[in-house]
Amino acid sequence: MKMEILKRLQLPDHLKPLPSDEANLRFGDIYSDHMLLMDYFDGRWRNPRIEPFGPLLMSPAAMVLHYSQTIFEGLKCYRHSDGRLALFRPRDNFRRLNGSAERMAIPLLDDAFLLTALKELLKIDGRWVPSHPGSALYIRPFVIATEPHLGVRPAREYLFMIITGPVGPYYKEGFAPIKIFVESCYSRSAPGGLGAVKAGASYANSLLATEKAAQKGYTQLLWLDSCEHRFIEEVGSMNMFFVIDGKIVTSPLENGTILPGLTRASVLTVAAKLGLPAEERPLEITELIEAQKNGRLSEAFGSGTAAVISPVGLLHYREQDYTVADGQVGKITQTLYDELVSIQYGHKPDPYGWVEIID
Repeated sequence: MKMEILKRLQLPDHLKPLPSDEANLRFGDIYSDHMLLMDYFDGRWRNPRIEPFGPLLMSPAAMVLHYSQTIFEGLKCYRHSDGRLALFRPRDNFRRLNGSAERMAIPLLDDAFLLTALKELLKIDGRWVPSHPGSALYIRPFVIATEPHLGVRPAREYLFMIITGPVGPYYKEGFAPIKIFVESCYSRSAPGGLGAVKAGASYANSLLATEKAAQKGYTQLLWLDSCEHRFIEEVGSMNMFFVIDGKIVTSPLENGTILPGLTRASVLTVAAKLGLPAEERPLEITELIEAQKNGRLSEAFGSGTAAVISPVGLLHYREQDYTVADGQVGKITQTLYDELVSIQYGHKPDPYGWVEIID
Protein backbone atom coordinates (compact mmCIF):
# COMPACT_ATOMS: atom_id res chain seq x y z
CA MET A 1 0.00 0.00 0.00
CA LYS A 2 2.97 2.31 0.42
CA MET A 3 3.64 2.26 -3.33
CA GLU A 4 -0.06 2.78 -3.98
CA ILE A 5 0.04 6.02 -2.01
CA LEU A 6 3.03 7.26 -3.98
CA LYS A 7 1.44 6.38 -7.31
CA ARG A 8 -1.64 8.38 -6.42
CA LEU A 9 0.27 11.45 -5.25
CA GLN A 10 -0.93 14.70 -6.80
CA LEU A 11 1.22 17.77 -6.37
CA PRO A 12 -0.42 21.19 -6.11
CA ASP A 13 0.34 23.63 -8.90
CA HIS A 14 1.94 26.01 -6.42
CA LEU A 15 3.26 25.32 -2.93
CA LYS A 16 1.96 27.70 -0.29
CA PRO A 17 4.39 30.10 1.41
CA LEU A 18 5.60 29.02 4.83
CA PRO A 19 4.71 31.19 7.85
CA SER A 20 7.08 34.16 8.09
CA ASP A 21 6.98 34.33 11.89
CA GLU A 22 7.41 30.94 13.57
CA ALA A 23 7.65 32.62 16.98
CA ASN A 24 4.00 33.68 16.82
CA LEU A 25 2.24 30.69 15.29
CA ARG A 26 -1.35 30.32 16.42
CA PHE A 27 -2.84 26.90 17.06
CA GLY A 28 -4.89 25.36 14.26
CA ASP A 29 -5.06 28.22 11.75
CA ILE A 30 -2.49 27.22 9.10
CA TYR A 31 -2.45 24.01 7.03
CA SER A 32 0.25 22.27 5.04
CA ASP A 33 0.24 21.60 1.28
CA HIS A 34 -1.08 18.04 1.32
CA MET A 35 -3.52 15.71 3.00
CA LEU A 36 -3.86 11.94 3.19
CA LEU A 37 -7.18 10.27 2.40
CA MET A 38 -8.58 6.73 2.39
CA ASP A 39 -12.10 5.48 1.69
CA TYR A 40 -14.21 2.74 3.24
CA PHE A 41 -16.94 1.09 1.17
CA ASP A 42 -18.03 -2.44 0.26
CA GLY A 43 -16.68 -3.73 3.54
CA ARG A 44 -13.04 -2.58 3.47
CA TRP A 45 -10.68 0.38 3.52
CA ARG A 46 -9.22 1.20 0.10
CA ASN A 47 -7.80 3.86 -2.23
CA PRO A 48 -5.15 5.45 0.05
CA ARG A 49 -3.78 8.62 -1.51
CA ILE A 50 -2.02 11.90 -0.87
CA GLU A 51 -3.56 14.96 -2.49
CA PRO A 52 -3.26 18.74 -2.27
CA PHE A 53 -5.00 20.16 0.79
CA GLY A 54 -8.43 21.33 -0.28
CA PRO A 55 -12.21 21.17 0.15
CA LEU A 56 -14.23 17.96 0.26
CA LEU A 57 -17.20 17.13 -1.93
CA MET A 58 -19.84 15.51 0.28
CA SER A 59 -23.58 14.88 0.16
CA PRO A 60 -25.78 17.03 2.42
CA ALA A 61 -27.18 13.69 3.58
CA ALA A 62 -23.77 12.42 4.74
CA MET A 63 -24.41 10.71 8.04
CA VAL A 64 -21.66 12.57 9.88
CA LEU A 65 -23.69 15.76 9.44
CA HIS A 66 -26.74 14.25 11.11
CA TYR A 67 -25.56 11.68 13.66
CA SER A 68 -22.01 12.89 14.49
CA GLN A 69 -20.32 9.62 13.67
CA THR A 70 -16.78 10.99 13.67
CA ILE A 71 -13.58 10.41 15.63
CA PHE A 72 -10.15 12.02 15.63
CA GLU A 73 -6.65 11.97 17.07
CA GLY A 74 -3.99 14.58 17.70
CA LEU A 75 -0.22 14.21 17.67
CA LYS A 76 2.83 16.27 16.71
CA CYS A 77 5.94 16.08 14.57
CA TYR A 78 9.01 17.78 16.06
CA ARG A 79 12.15 19.08 14.38
CA HIS A 80 15.27 18.05 16.26
CA SER A 81 18.35 20.25 16.40
CA ASP A 82 20.05 18.07 13.77
CA GLY A 83 17.16 18.73 11.38
CA ARG A 84 15.61 15.27 11.65
CA LEU A 85 11.86 14.94 12.09
CA ALA A 86 10.43 12.91 14.96
CA LEU A 87 7.03 11.69 16.15
CA PHE A 88 6.11 11.10 19.79
CA ARG A 89 4.20 7.87 20.57
CA PRO A 90 2.42 7.71 17.17
CA ARG A 91 1.67 3.98 17.47
CA ASP A 92 -0.26 4.68 20.68
CA ASN A 93 -2.24 7.40 18.92
CA PHE A 94 -3.35 5.04 16.18
CA ARG A 95 -4.18 2.32 18.70
CA ARG A 96 -6.35 4.82 20.55
CA LEU A 97 -7.98 5.85 17.26
CA ASN A 98 -9.08 2.25 16.80
CA GLY A 99 -10.42 2.21 20.36
CA SER A 100 -12.53 5.24 19.48
CA ALA A 101 -13.60 3.59 16.23
CA GLU A 102 -14.81 0.50 18.05
CA ARG A 103 -16.90 2.58 20.48
CA MET A 104 -18.41 4.63 17.64
CA ALA A 105 -19.24 1.60 15.44
CA ILE A 106 -16.68 2.67 12.82
CA PRO A 107 -14.66 -0.01 10.96
CA LEU A 108 -11.19 -0.55 12.42
CA LEU A 109 -8.12 0.60 10.53
CA ASP A 110 -4.69 -1.00 10.04
CA ASP A 111 -2.73 1.07 12.55
CA ALA A 112 0.65 -0.09 11.22
CA PHE A 113 -0.29 1.04 7.72
CA LEU A 114 -1.54 4.39 9.06
CA LEU A 115 1.87 5.07 10.57
CA THR A 116 3.58 4.18 7.27
CA ALA A 117 1.20 6.46 5.39
CA LEU A 118 1.70 9.30 7.88
CA LYS A 119 5.46 9.10 7.45
CA GLU A 120 5.05 9.38 3.67
CA LEU A 121 2.91 12.47 4.13
CA LEU A 122 5.48 14.02 6.45
CA LYS A 123 8.32 13.33 4.03
CA ILE A 124 6.40 15.28 1.40
CA ASP A 125 5.42 18.14 3.71
CA GLY A 126 8.51 18.11 5.92
CA ARG A 127 9.27 21.74 5.12
CA TRP A 128 6.24 22.69 7.19
CA VAL A 129 7.72 21.39 10.46
CA PRO A 130 8.86 24.56 12.25
CA SER A 131 12.14 24.86 14.11
CA HIS A 132 11.34 27.63 16.60
CA PRO A 133 11.47 26.44 20.24
CA GLY A 134 8.02 25.33 21.43
CA SER A 135 6.62 24.97 17.91
CA ALA A 136 5.76 21.77 16.06
CA LEU A 137 3.69 20.38 13.22
CA TYR A 138 0.28 19.37 14.54
CA ILE A 139 -1.18 16.21 12.98
CA ARG A 140 -4.92 15.56 12.90
CA PRO A 141 -6.07 12.08 11.79
CA PHE A 142 -9.85 11.70 11.68
CA VAL A 143 -12.71 9.62 10.31
CA ILE A 144 -16.12 10.83 9.14
CA ALA A 145 -19.20 8.90 8.04
CA THR A 146 -19.86 9.89 4.41
CA GLU A 147 -22.71 7.58 3.40
CA PRO A 148 -25.76 9.61 2.30
CA HIS A 149 -28.51 8.15 4.48
CA LEU A 150 -30.95 9.59 7.01
CA GLY A 151 -31.85 6.43 8.92
CA VAL A 152 -30.29 6.01 12.35
CA ARG A 153 -27.67 3.25 12.10
CA PRO A 154 -23.90 2.99 11.65
CA ALA A 155 -22.79 4.24 8.26
CA ARG A 156 -21.49 1.89 5.59
CA GLU A 157 -19.15 4.42 3.97
CA TYR A 158 -16.39 6.47 5.63
CA LEU A 159 -13.51 8.78 4.84
CA PHE A 160 -10.23 8.68 6.79
CA MET A 161 -8.00 11.72 6.53
CA ILE A 162 -4.85 13.25 7.96
CA ILE A 163 -4.27 16.99 7.77
CA THR A 164 -1.34 18.86 9.29
CA GLY A 165 -0.24 22.37 10.12
CA PRO A 166 2.47 24.28 12.03
CA VAL A 167 1.50 25.39 15.53
CA GLY A 168 2.82 27.29 18.50
CA PRO A 169 1.58 27.00 22.11
CA TYR A 170 -2.02 25.86 22.53
CA TYR A 171 -2.79 28.45 25.19
CA LYS A 172 -2.05 32.13 24.65
CA GLU A 173 -0.34 32.06 28.05
CA GLY A 174 2.23 29.59 26.70
CA PHE A 175 3.97 27.79 29.55
CA ALA A 176 2.51 30.12 32.16
CA PRO A 177 -0.13 29.38 34.81
CA ILE A 178 -3.70 29.40 33.53
CA LYS A 179 -6.98 30.03 35.34
CA ILE A 180 -9.53 27.22 35.52
CA PHE A 181 -13.25 27.36 36.29
CA VAL A 182 -14.60 24.32 38.15
CA GLU A 183 -17.89 23.40 36.47
CA SER A 184 -20.56 22.24 38.91
CA CYS A 185 -23.68 22.46 36.69
CA TYR A 186 -22.98 21.05 33.22
CA SER A 187 -21.52 17.56 32.69
CA ARG A 188 -18.98 16.37 30.15
CA SER A 189 -19.55 12.62 30.27
CA ALA A 190 -21.42 9.92 32.18
CA PRO A 191 -20.42 6.30 32.84
CA GLY A 192 -21.03 4.35 29.67
CA GLY A 193 -20.81 7.51 27.56
CA LEU A 194 -18.08 8.94 25.35
CA GLY A 195 -15.71 10.37 27.96
CA ALA A 196 -12.91 7.97 27.06
CA VAL A 197 -13.36 8.46 23.31
CA LYS A 198 -12.03 11.20 21.03
CA ALA A 199 -15.37 11.70 19.33
CA GLY A 200 -16.58 15.00 17.96
CA ALA A 201 -19.83 14.69 19.91
CA SER A 202 -17.96 14.54 23.21
CA TYR A 203 -16.20 17.83 22.51
CA ALA A 204 -19.31 19.55 21.13
CA ASN A 205 -21.01 18.78 24.45
CA SER A 206 -18.41 20.89 26.26
CA LEU A 207 -18.53 24.02 24.11
CA LEU A 208 -21.32 26.01 25.79
CA ALA A 209 -19.95 25.67 29.32
CA THR A 210 -16.41 26.38 28.11
CA GLU A 211 -17.55 29.52 26.31
CA LYS A 212 -19.35 30.76 29.41
CA ALA A 213 -16.20 30.24 31.46
CA ALA A 214 -14.11 32.06 28.84
CA GLN A 215 -16.46 35.04 29.02
CA LYS A 216 -15.68 35.22 32.75
CA GLY A 217 -11.95 35.25 32.06
CA TYR A 218 -11.06 31.58 32.61
CA THR A 219 -8.91 29.58 30.22
CA GLN A 220 -10.55 26.18 30.69
CA LEU A 221 -13.11 24.16 32.65
CA LEU A 222 -12.46 21.48 35.21
CA TRP A 223 -15.23 18.91 34.92
CA LEU A 224 -16.72 17.02 37.84
CA ASP A 225 -18.51 13.68 37.68
CA SER A 226 -21.96 13.77 36.10
CA CYS A 227 -23.77 11.90 38.88
CA GLU A 228 -23.04 14.02 41.95
CA HIS A 229 -20.63 16.73 40.78
CA ARG A 230 -18.29 15.65 43.58
CA PHE A 231 -15.33 13.95 41.97
CA ILE A 232 -12.74 15.63 39.76
CA GLU A 233 -12.47 14.29 36.23
CA GLU A 234 -10.56 16.30 33.61
CA VAL A 235 -10.24 19.60 31.80
CA GLY A 236 -11.77 19.61 28.31
CA SER A 237 -8.40 19.62 26.55
CA MET A 238 -6.21 18.07 29.27
CA ASN A 239 -5.98 15.44 31.97
CA MET A 240 -5.44 17.01 35.40
CA PHE A 241 -2.83 16.46 38.10
CA PHE A 242 -2.57 17.89 41.60
CA VAL A 243 0.37 17.76 44.00
CA ILE A 244 -1.02 17.14 47.48
CA ASP A 245 1.29 16.46 50.42
CA GLY A 246 4.14 16.13 47.91
CA LYS A 247 2.38 13.37 45.95
CA ILE A 248 1.07 13.70 42.38
CA VAL A 249 -2.62 12.78 42.26
CA THR A 250 -4.70 12.20 39.13
CA SER A 251 -8.15 10.74 38.59
CA PRO A 252 -8.41 7.05 37.60
CA LEU A 253 -9.67 5.85 34.22
CA GLU A 254 -11.81 2.94 35.38
CA ASN A 255 -15.21 4.64 34.99
CA GLY A 256 -14.64 5.34 31.30
CA THR A 257 -15.49 9.03 31.73
CA ILE A 258 -11.92 10.33 31.29
CA LEU A 259 -9.82 10.28 28.13
CA PRO A 260 -6.77 7.99 28.49
CA GLY A 261 -4.32 10.70 27.49
CA LEU A 262 -0.97 9.64 26.10
CA THR A 263 0.72 12.62 27.72
CA ARG A 264 -1.01 11.63 30.96
CA ALA A 265 0.52 8.15 30.68
CA SER A 266 3.88 9.71 29.84
CA VAL A 267 3.72 11.95 32.92
CA LEU A 268 3.10 8.97 35.19
CA THR A 269 5.94 7.00 33.59
CA VAL A 270 8.41 9.88 33.82
CA ALA A 271 7.36 10.64 37.41
CA ALA A 272 8.10 7.06 38.40
CA LYS A 273 11.48 7.19 36.63
CA LEU A 274 12.37 10.41 38.49
CA GLY A 275 11.25 9.03 41.84
CA LEU A 276 8.28 11.39 42.14
CA PRO A 277 5.45 9.68 44.06
CA ALA A 278 2.16 9.52 42.15
CA GLU A 279 -1.19 7.83 42.49
CA GLU A 280 -4.37 7.42 40.49
CA ARG A 281 -7.36 7.72 42.81
CA PRO A 282 -10.75 9.42 43.10
CA LEU A 283 -10.36 13.00 44.30
CA GLU A 284 -13.33 14.98 45.59
CA ILE A 285 -13.47 18.69 44.85
CA THR A 286 -14.06 19.35 48.56
CA GLU A 287 -10.84 17.49 49.41
CA LEU A 288 -8.96 19.57 46.86
CA ILE A 289 -10.34 22.85 48.22
CA GLU A 290 -9.49 21.83 51.78
CA ALA A 291 -5.98 20.92 50.67
CA GLN A 292 -5.61 24.38 49.16
CA LYS A 293 -6.89 26.08 52.30
CA ASN A 294 -4.52 24.27 54.66
CA GLY A 295 -1.47 24.48 52.42
CA ARG A 296 -1.31 20.82 51.39
CA LEU A 297 -2.01 21.57 47.71
CA SER A 298 1.28 22.83 46.32
CA GLU A 299 0.84 22.50 42.55
CA ALA A 300 -1.68 21.76 39.81
CA PHE A 301 -1.14 21.14 36.10
CA GLY A 302 -2.80 19.66 33.06
CA SER A 303 -1.33 17.40 30.38
CA GLY A 304 -2.22 16.88 26.75
CA THR A 305 -0.76 16.65 23.25
CA ALA A 306 -1.53 20.25 22.39
CA ALA A 307 -0.13 21.91 25.53
CA VAL A 308 2.19 19.08 26.72
CA ILE A 309 2.01 20.34 30.32
CA SER A 310 0.19 23.47 31.40
CA PRO A 311 0.57 24.83 34.96
CA VAL A 312 -2.56 25.97 36.78
CA GLY A 313 -2.29 29.07 38.95
CA LEU A 314 -5.91 29.54 39.98
CA LEU A 315 -9.08 27.47 40.48
CA HIS A 316 -12.52 29.05 40.70
CA TYR A 317 -15.17 27.05 42.52
CA ARG A 318 -18.59 28.27 43.66
CA GLU A 319 -17.87 31.99 43.44
CA GLN A 320 -14.48 31.70 45.13
CA ASP A 321 -10.96 31.89 43.69
CA TYR A 322 -8.28 29.56 45.05
CA THR A 323 -4.66 30.34 44.18
CA VAL A 324 -2.27 27.48 43.51
CA ALA A 325 1.53 27.71 43.91
CA ASP A 326 1.18 31.47 44.46
CA GLY A 327 0.15 31.71 40.83
CA GLN A 328 3.59 30.50 39.71
CA VAL A 329 4.96 27.39 37.98
CA GLY A 330 5.65 24.69 40.58
CA LYS A 331 8.91 22.76 40.80
CA ILE A 332 7.39 19.36 39.95
CA THR A 333 5.41 20.85 37.07
CA GLN A 334 8.55 22.44 35.65
CA THR A 335 10.57 19.25 36.07
CA LEU A 336 8.03 17.08 34.24
CA TYR A 337 7.59 19.65 31.47
CA ASP A 338 11.34 19.96 30.92
CA GLU A 339 11.77 16.20 30.85
CA LEU A 340 9.00 15.53 28.34
CA VAL A 341 9.86 18.42 26.04
CA SER A 342 13.54 17.48 26.07
CA ILE A 343 12.63 13.97 24.91
CA GLN A 344 10.19 15.21 22.25
CA TYR A 345 12.67 17.68 20.73
CA GLY A 346 15.64 15.32 21.01
CA HIS A 347 17.56 17.33 23.60
CA LYS A 348 17.77 14.22 25.80
CA PRO A 349 17.93 10.50 24.99
CA ASP A 350 14.59 8.69 24.94
CA PRO A 351 14.83 5.76 27.39
CA TYR A 352 11.20 4.74 26.82
CA GLY A 353 11.10 4.08 23.07
CA TRP A 354 8.50 6.82 22.50
CA VAL A 355 10.29 8.83 19.81
CA GLU A 356 10.05 7.65 16.22
CA ILE A 357 12.46 9.26 13.75
CA ILE A 358 11.20 9.78 10.20
CA ASP A 359 13.97 8.48 7.93
